[in-house]
Amino acid sequence: MNKEIYNLEPKAVWKHFYSLTQVPRPSKHEDKIQEFMVNFGKELGLETFKDETGNVIIKKPATPGMEDRKGVILQGHLDMVPQKNSDKNHDFKTDPIEAYIDGEWVTANGTTLGADNGIGVAAAMAVLSSKDLQHGPIEALFTCDEETGMTGALGLKSGVLEGDILLNMDSEDEGELYIGCAGGIDIDARFEYTPEKASDNKKAYKLTVKGLKGGHSGLDIILYRGNSNKLLFRFLKKAAKDFGMRISSVSGGSLRNAIPRESFATVVVPEDKASAFEAAVKDYEKIFIDELHVKEPDLQFFAEELADKGLQLIDEDTQKRFINAVYATPNGVIRMSDDMEGLVETSTNLAIIQAGDGKIQIAALMRSSVDTAKEDLAEMMSSVYELAGASYTLQGDYPGWKPNPDSEILRKMQDVYSNLYGKIPEIKAIHAGLECGLLGSVYTNWDMISFGPTIRFPHSPDEKVNIESVKKFWNYLVETMKNIPKK
Repeated sequence: MNKEIYNLEPKAVWKHFYSLTQVPRPSKHEDKIQEFMVNFGKELGLETFKDETGNVIIKKPATPGMEDRKGVILQGHLDMVPQKNSDKNHDFKTDPIEAYIDGEWVTANGTTLGADNGIGVAAAMAVLSSKDLQHGPIEALFTCDEETGMTGALGLKSGVLEGDILLNMDSEDEGELYIGCAGGIDIDARFEYTPEKASDNKKAYKLTVKGLKGGHSGLDIILYRGNSNKLLFRFLKKAAKDFGMRISSVSGGSLRNAIPRESFATVVVPEDKASAFEAAVKDYEKIFIDELHVKEPDLQFFAEELADKGLQLIDEDTQKRFINAVYATPNGVIRMSDDMEGLVETSTNLAIIQAGDGKIQIAALMRSSVDTAKEDLAEMMSSVYELAGASYTLQGDYPGWKPNPDSEILRKMQDVYSNLYGKIPEIKAIHAGLECGLLGSVYTNWDMISFGPTIRFPHSPDEKVNIESVKKFWNYLVETMKNIPKK
């Protein structure tokens, strides 16, 4: 047991967060954490159940004298994004997270930490297990599969929960209250081809783009970091045109909601063009570093010669359409909000590319706080793949959360924060897919707020949570519970 983390203050939160790091919980593989949470609630003697979608719900009655307060839903998601460095040996389905203290932060050894949304879940667990906190009726809603499809929020049925106020604890900047979020939609494009065997007069290479920071494709898209898929295909287009390069396979990115950090391609070039090809790789590494050295100081791009020359290749026609489609796919910030300064309105992340064995897949996640702009971007992306002759599907569409500046819980939480810390919290919307939009479309009576501690670099192995901010977040939650409006 890592006693250092277990004994951090507030212990009520950190002990539960530590326990969560010991239970594997990658998205789509949440049986263990669901069982853990059901047992947690039942051991407390609280009404506990798992719904047909996989959400775990735990209900706790009001403490004495607080029965007349509005019911509160404490909400967080159980799954975490499974990202690791390529040199890290870790199985997210079986291995615990190796969390440790690094100065003012808690982080993990070579993997995502799971503070997104483990700290929010741990805070709800602390409220449920508390013996001395004052609060009205509590319903804790622990949703499943938020990171890859918002499955839990999509599957929650009406009439299950009775509360009036939703406190979503999945935001990542302490001292900020979020009252709106972006909606999103996925696009999945595919090509099929008949592999061709490479001729004998070819040299084979593995191309690697690595060392990028990656990050959350909503929160971090405004940082204009490099996208390993876009960088790789920038070179592939050049190499195909100038050196007759042919592609055997591509693997870039692994999650639709993470900016890709590493991309790889296996290619062949004619032997008489090999020296020029190798020189071009070095030239492009210099170009990439020159353009991105401030944002991506650890960027690397290199080629390694392979002994295997009998590779199976993508046919030339499909390769040309494939490269052009990726090259033409929009990526990054599309438009900033006119209503809230500094907020991204619309963006897209070219997240995943896989090619080999006769099949090619391209996946991207589009986000916008304006539904019509999201629809327009989806049509733009669809047009690229139609022109390239690929099949495609649009899926996973979910709504944004429209801000309500007249919210009663917003006013109350502003007052509570001001009394605690001597300043008014910032009111913001977030360019990410909080579950509030979906949940609020089912429970239209809910007054909703999202808040949390300070987390940096979620969805990447650099993820970390600020220790002091967890203490402030917890104290804020405790005081908010005491001051929930009466029914």
